[in-house]
Amino acid sequence: MKPKFEKYIPFQPQPIKGRAWPDRVITKAPVWCSVDLRDGNQALVDPMNLAEKLEYFHTLVDIGVKEIEIGFPSASETEYEICRELIEGGHIPDDVTIQVLVQAREHLIKKTFEAIQGAKNVILHFYNSTSTLQRKVVFHMDTDGITKIATDAADLIYEMSQPMIEAGMNLRFEYSPESFMGTEMDYAVEICQAVLDHLHATPENKVILNLPTTVENCMPNQFADMLEYFIRALPGRDSAIISLHPHNDRGCGVATTEMGLLAGADRVEATLFGNGERTGNVDMVTLAMNMYTQGVDPELDFSNINKIKEMFERCTKMPVGDRQPYAGKLVFTAFSGSHQDAINKGVQYMKTSGTEYWEIPYLPIDPADVGREYEPIIRINSQSGKGGAAYIMEHDFGFDLPKSMHPEFGHIVQVETDKVGKEVAPERISELFHQEYIDVKEPYQLLKHAFKETVDDQGHSHVAFTGTLRHTDTVFEVSGEGNGPIDAFFNAIKGEKIDRFSFLDYASHAITDGSDSQSVAYILLQDKRTGKQYWGVGLSHNINLSPLRAILAAINRAKRTR
Repeated sequence: MKPKFEKYIPFQPQPIKGRAWPDRVITKAPVWCSVDLRDGNQALVDPMNLAEKLEYFHTLVDIGVKEIEIGFPSASETEYEICRELIEGGHIPDDVTIQVLVQAREHLIKKTFEAIQGAKNVILHFYNSTSTLQRKVVFHMDTDGITKIATDAADLIYEMSQPMIEAGMNLRFEYSPESFMGTEMDYAVEICQAVLDHLHATPENKVILNLPTTVENCMPNQFADMLEYFIRALPGRDSAIISLHPHNDRGCGVATTEMGLLAGADRVEATLFGNGERTGNVDMVTLAMNMYTQGVDPELDFSNINKIKEMFERCTKMPVGDRQPYAGKLVFTAFSGSHQDAINKGVQYMKTSGTEYWEIPYLPIDPADVGREYEPIIRINSQSGKGGAAYIMEHDFGFDLPKSMHPEFGHIVQVETDKVGKEVAPERISELFHQEYIDVKEPYQLLKHAFKETVDDQGHSHVAFTGTLRHTDTVFEVSGEGNGPIDAFFNAIKGEKIDRFSFLDYASHAITDGSDSQSVAYILLQDKRTGKQYWGVGLSHNINLSPLRAILAAINRAKRTR
């Protein structure tokens, strides 16, 4: 890569004197606008259908988002239909504003006005690109030409909006100089002020100036400098709401937004879990919860993050990463023993001290605040590489599963976790274990059995087995001999249509101490026809009976699978 990096043009920072933003702190939530149904949806391999969009919209409403960009109704019939369904179907609460996006083009603007007929609260969001690169490469225009595109659109939008406003619609305007981060700040000020003038913006009727980091190409502190410079230089600042629309190309979307708020922004356009084009839009959940950890009310409700995550993954077909802040399944998990110890001591400190603050090491927030639990997660994950579910079974219930069994049972627990959308309690893990490996009584069941053991002169054991088996509604007798109970049982069932299995592995131990302790046996069989392997587990106070039950459990699991 060394000789190739020189082809890239470095970002030129905006000179600014006496910057004020580094000394500020975030003390209140911005106005939140979700762009999940537009930016997020257009970035999906398989865009959401109407039902999924409606469910997503209602989830955003439940979270408390008051401004929701629902799409680009002039772009396609599908986008137009979702807009009409939301309006005509009565899905939009009176305190929620829908936002529609349109390019600064006459025929698209007219189509957009058709789409919003009958809505109560609307933001009409129009844009054109202003960056030096796009002016040079895409439009082949100077700044005057680009400004004319924006102001012509503003004139048309203002003219067409008046009858709707007079009829009672709360219709507001938003303008985005697309690729703001790549635009000279003096020109960004010039074109935005021109738009404010053509939309007749006033302090009583503010226009949203949305400043997108369409492609993130500078450090967050440099963006804050740009933004503070822009706000200082904008003549109509008191007639504008300054909005941010960050992307995450450098992986700095959250930092860019937070520093942008310090620099004077009022509003943020974001998506749940950062879904969006390329590396995504800025993550609304992370931004809101970051404020929450600093004692600032984000004015959004993420108290059931698992439910929100489940909806997101189902509707978008996109996974939320295990390490996604606040929502990932491993973010409150401590693999390190020292971390666990510190967390446990923090819990004890909070109990004994009576502190009103959250003071537990390694946990930036109380997991319960987002509907998460800590203890089940630490138990499941506390032994890295050994299987969390197996750890639960050993430390809570006394089952020491063979290591080669850990991945299979771990997968079974994971399926349950995915289904319920939350961490699984130890009792449920035990229940799953019994259902899968022990309580497998069909089609074969051992009704009666007897062993007779003899030892020859050389000390070799010889075992004879007789027993009664049931297969569904058929009961039959079996018998066999071998050098031990398991070998005798295997020889007994040969010829009974269950001799296709070969013996691979066996382990056993006592679950509890004392004379009445139970023995547990783990048996691994292989189907000689298919090559597939099946574990079975048997429990009994009789040390000779538990492996027989385990063998039949493994065979029954194989039959059930087929």
